[in-house]
Amino acid sequence: MNIETPRRRALALGAALSAAVLTGAAMPALAAATTPTGTADSYTVKTFAAVGSESKPDDIVRLGNSIYVAFQNGVGSNGEPAANGTTASTIQQYSLDGKPGASWNITGKIDGLGADAANSRLLVTTNEDGNSSFHTLTPAAGTHAVKTYAYTGLTHGGGTDAISVYQDKILVSGSNPATISGPAVYQVTLSGSTAALTPVFRDNSTAQLADGAQANSTTLALTDPDSNTVVPSSSPRFANDFMLDSQGDQQLIFANSATAPQLQVLNLNKQVDDTVFASGAGQTLWLTDPDHNTVDAVTGNFASGTAVSTVTPKSGANYLASLNLDNGTLTPIAGFAAVHPKGLLFTSAG
Repeated sequence: MNIETPRRRALALGAALSAAVLTGAAMPALAAATTPTGTADSYTVKTFAAVGSESKPDDIVRLGNSIYVAFQNGVGSNGEPAANGTTASTIQQYSLDGKPGASWNITGKIDGLGADAANSRLLVTTNEDGNSSFHTLTPAAGTHAVKTYAYTGLTHGGGTDAISVYQDKILVSGSNPATISGPAVYQVTLSGSTAALTPVFRDNSTAQLADGAQANSTTLALTDPDSNTVVPSSSPRFANDFMLDSQGDQQLIFANSATAPQLQVLNLNKQVDDTVFASGAGQTLWLTDPDHNTVDAVTGNFASGTAVSTVTPKSGANYLASLNLDNGTLTPIAGFAAVHPKGLLFTSAG
């Protein structure tokens, strides 16, 4: 159960990469607001190994002064046992300097992990393709930390994925839809042992184009609702919106309200999983790397408003990229080739 000693790796960024790539100076929407302050070799990574036999780290969140990582342990997307017979995922706690703390097992494949700071609890979904359920995990609750809820109103034919708390409401992605007319995002209301779902917007809702001819609108046809997040006020565009990634469609959907939202769609030049935004200057970028079974903490002069994504190519390993919020272009961040990211989190050091 011992974590290996963190190894500090200087990133060999090379002459082709300036600090501007990470600070967002390569992104027109951010250029006027940011100025690179570091050198190309000033970004470093601390790597923390998995604890015990847990494997396949995915989502990562912060709650209080701890980082929590969901290890999927090879469990299938419908909750099928892993090849070694494992039927549960593990949530592992880390301190802000990477020291392991408590851990909890939850039956199924954890696909969504969110933080509900107002209630000092984590929000969890399992099984993105089907047989999905909802859970809360209250770290301070001891043996009663985990509570499981059965869904009502899950009507799109698939499972559930990422979770965010937006405008004091719990929102969850409706993943693996059977058609393109069902809810893409649901609001979750917890009562007793039930997680009641109501649609926020649908896979075929109308959205304004956020790139190109921005005055035009389009009818969405989302086939792969996946990750989601809340855009911070520091972002030069889409500030304070809820953002849904439709991964296989190469689209980001931005909603300006948790109820009856107006939507914008940003078309991307690559397929992505998580996208995160620095809410302040000098934040640490935490990420999970399932290929190496590690959790990484990247430090450097990330500027406030920087947007970073996990690109998921159809062939080859995942990689980090900077996201241009004006036109949806993703630019690989060279020098991070050794890192194969999945879940992402920007957070402060304290």
